[in-house]
Amino acid sequence: MLGPVETRSVSPVFVGRADELATLNDALARAAAAEPQALLLGGEAGVGKTRLVEEFGAAAAGRAAVVAVGGCVEIGADGLPFAPFSTALRALRDALPEEFAAAAAGQEEELARLLPDLGEAAAGRHDEQGMARLFELTARLLERVAADHTVVLVLEDLHWADASTRHLLAYLFRTLRAGRLLVLASYRSDDIHRRHPLRPLLAELDRLRTVRRIELARFTREEAGRQIAGILAAEPDPAQVDEIYARSDGNAFFIEELAAAVRAGSCAGLTDSLRDLLLVRVEALPESAQRVARIAAEGGSTVEYPLLAAVTRLTEDDLIEALRAAVGANILTVTRTGDGYRFRHSLVREAVADDLLPGERSRLNRRYAEALEADPALVPADARVTRLASYWYHAHDAAKALPAVLAAAVAARRRHAYTEQLGLLERAMELWDSAPEEVRGALRPVDYAEVYPPCGCDPASTPLRYLDLMAEAAVAGRFGGERERALKITKRALRLLEEDQDPLRAAWFWVQRSRLVQAMARGDGRQELATAQDLVRGLPPSEVHAEVLATAASWSMQHRPGPEAFAAAERAVEYARMVGARETELHALLTLGGLTVESGAPEAGLAQLRQVLRDTLAEGAHPVAGRAYVNLPSALQSIGRDREAVPLLREGIDFCRRYGLLDSGAWAWGNLSDALYSLGQWEEAAEAAAHATRVGHSAKPRGAGALRLAHLALARGDLAEAGRQLAAARALYGTHDPIPQRSLPLARIAVGIAAAQDSIADARAALLPALDCGFPPGTHRYAWPLLLAAASAEADARPGPAARAGRAEILDRVSAAVRTLATGAPLWQAYGRWTRAELLRAEGRDTADTWSPVVTAFECLDRPYDLARVRHRLAGALLAEGGDDQRDRAVELLRLAAAVAAHLDARPLADEVARLAQRARLTLTRAGRQGPADPAEALGLTSRERDVLGLVAAGRTNRQIAEELFISPKTASVHVSHILGKLGVSGRGEAAAVAHRLGLFDAGTLAAETPA
Repeated sequence: MLGPVETRSVSPVFVGRADELATLNDALARAAAAEPQALLLGGEAGVGKTRLVEEFGAAAAGRAAVVAVGGCVEIGADGLPFAPFSTALRALRDALPEEFAAAAAGQEEELARLLPDLGEAAAGRHDEQGMARLFELTARLLERVAADHTVVLVLEDLHWADASTRHLLAYLFRTLRAGRLLVLASYRSDDIHRRHPLRPLLAELDRLRTVRRIELARFTREEAGRQIAGILAAEPDPAQVDEIYARSDGNAFFIEELAAAVRAGSCAGLTDSLRDLLLVRVEALPESAQRVARIAAEGGSTVEYPLLAAVTRLTEDDLIEALRAAVGANILTVTRTGDGYRFRHSLVREAVADDLLPGERSRLNRRYAEALEADPALVPADARVTRLASYWYHAHDAAKALPAVLAAAVAARRRHAYTEQLGLLERAMELWDSAPEEVRGALRPVDYAEVYPPCGCDPASTPLRYLDLMAEAAVAGRFGGERERALKITKRALRLLEEDQDPLRAAWFWVQRSRLVQAMARGDGRQELATAQDLVRGLPPSEVHAEVLATAASWSMQHRPGPEAFAAAERAVEYARMVGARETELHALLTLGGLTVESGAPEAGLAQLRQVLRDTLAEGAHPVAGRAYVNLPSALQSIGRDREAVPLLREGIDFCRRYGLLDSGAWAWGNLSDALYSLGQWEEAAEAAAHATRVGHSAKPRGAGALRLAHLALARGDLAEAGRQLAAARALYGTHDPIPQRSLPLARIAVGIAAAQDSIADARAALLPALDCGFPPGTHRYAWPLLLAAASAEADARPGPAARAGRAEILDRVSAAVRTLATGAPLWQAYGRWTRAELLRAEGRDTADTWSPVVTAFECLDRPYDLARVRHRLAGALLAEGGDDQRDRAVELLRLAAAVAAHLDARPLADEVARLAQRARLTLTRAGRQGPADPAEALGLTSRERDVLGLVAAGRTNRQIAEELFISPKTASVHVSHILGKLGVSGRGEAAAVAHRLGLFDAGTLAAETPA
């Protein structure tokens, strides 16, 4: 390697960029105050991004920040998976070794996928959460390291980034919320054409309010003059500045090159093309230095010194002399780590590489490949297989390239770089027919394929098949989010299998298609699973057979729970045990346990679920354990044991966070929100639901969080928020796969919102699709709340033609559905009594005897809000019967209900309680705690505002109100505005709904007054 070499092309003066530096320094100050910062720095090639980053990095280091820099690596046309993160994390570990070790403790095997220095990456089967798990652990690692130190993470040359790097960066920008961390990523804006893979990421990040984007402009003429003066070490001739500025168009790198040409006395440089100018500088080098430059250009964005020595085949003295000339001319520069060389600017490298002849390029790639194959230690271990694959591929040697590309695909899979794995597998499929038969025949599935089970074949002796590559590619596409490509691969595979009769392999591909069409919102996947089941029917037990049965059972549990699902789960367990497919067995046991609970044997099912949880924790099957932490508490909640479920859910959330199981964690947060809602801890329930919307990797668990927020908003009377969250939940769930555990709660919220808006027609419209589909066995936990909401909506509906039309039919259909639903657990027995009581209330036939058993049933349960609601109903029935004893009992019931409503901020219930007390002329406050009995007075409405509200509720316009009250239309408008503000509503319709709900006006009077 070289010692210091004098160069004079780079301007010693840092010119301009005051605004950009101010933005970066402001972000650094915010980061130092524990407010994580995310910035994107864009600009055309040569505009000065690297110089700005270097200046900022030096200033940040001077303020005690730890600066870790990593650059995206280009090898030929290939990016190295996670390269900038690996480099930056290595620098961070070197700078803060103790803090890094503490932050990574317990997760070294997983984080080794990004930083191989930590040890061997974790083995085991891959799953759809693998990449998200790695991303979550990386985010938590950075937050922990940055807890006590300001950390600046710089990722350069994002335009070369591989897909996995782009995905991880997007994840960090979306999720970082703690730590003294600043993440700065730079990219070439002029390279981002319409089809560039970075373009969608930039569009996505632009929508995040937490991301700041800096676009670096070209220099002004005055700034160009200062740069030229710095390079020439003298004040330049103004005419010369004008000429250079016009020629460079303000690009900092071209200004530098042109100024250097002037200093060297090369006036011709000002008239040549800029590309030729760059090549002229290379061609001015000695022949040996030119040769080294050409070889380095094809080696990648950086080339290690030992590798360069092996490829150039020069003596050490000759190589050092050539390198000294190239570095002295500022063509090459030493890398930050001091172990290799890179072009000072990528534009120079591209100009040199573009000047290579096609045969010359393939010959150089062969030389690189041969050198690396002869001595793998020439490059870092984590880059070795990827670079060897790239060199052999670009050498156009299929015999050598095929096994090298397959080895690189395996390495990408181990790092969870699934998109890169997919690209390499597609490259291997491209090479397959070109590779000699003896090369293909020597390849073995045990070395290169893992997703398709052996099924009776010995993977160590059976030759690798083209279909094995297709299987790997299909799964890599699914895991990496490239589902369209994966679906096309499964179609091609199934076409090939029409000629090659292999029912097990065909069934396996049909299962993949089922998962893909569900993930892509193109169907529910049932037909594909049915085809797979038909293919394996009658065949001996195998891993594929077990997987088909387990997948079908899981599908049925969610879509059509019942005997068929139960039987499939039992057979899946049996087959998985017979063939030793332990993970498939554990998944099937989870499904079977849940189905057992739903079938009416809760204790047996819960025992089975608990055993699976213990086994998965003991065996380190973390993804299955994450699912168990969701399913076991859910089963407890399904039978009303929410308090028992809460500690399990909190334990599961901690487990999922520790192991980066984002979707399982989001489902657990959603279930925790449900449990806390039932237990009357609504503030914590809202926080849990919000967590579910944030931490989920996939859309559906985030949709579950939005649904919980809608439920809370509805119970608190915030109809606008309930509507927004309901729409969000629907969008996240999608419409292609309406399973009962999603469609029925969505319908329940829609019915509740419509009922609160006094729109019985909309409530019925939301209910009817569910009634038409029916309620299969196992769906009662979702059906009871929906039917209760429907019965309550009918009972609460304002009398009138719209409500009467069709009511009898709706009540009959709800009653018929009620008769079919299971009531095995005390919770659902109570819901059954409540729903039947609401149906009687809808017919005007409920009495105190109707509601007393309902209250008694809920007094035995730990559900304060439900108890308050039915107490309110019983109080109303008692008051309707009359008598002093009944009034005294009603007062106590209403006081209890009002206390719960106040504690939970359940405004609709509080309003109903207040209205009932007002009508019965009851005082709910104890002596010494008198408050306004009139709801209008409690809302702060003046007498005139109450009159105006009555007319608004009757449907009058401002002009009609003015005429009736003998005021001006403008005054009427002012009164309406004041009323909307005091009621906390956004429109006249909502104001009218509040007035009716509080019973401020007699409904019959209003109906009579409303104009025809």
